[in-house]
Amino acid sequence: MDVSLIFKIAAIGILVAVLNQVLIRAGREEQAMMTSLVGIIVVLMMVINLISQLFENVRTIFNLY
Repeated sequence: MDVSLIFKIAAIGILVAVLNQVLIRAGREEQAMMTSLVGIIVVLMMVINLISQLFENVRTIFNLY
């Protein structure tokens, strides 16, 4: 696992938090909720990709096909 991935996830979290606060202050709670959901989905897709690579590596190491 690369350290840059942790920084990317942290940057996405900070960006989503700032956008969420700005939208809530502007009275747009629905858009703030959607922004939070999109941020979660983006991070989950990054993590799912890593888990997929992990399973492929386990299959390769133990010759499970």
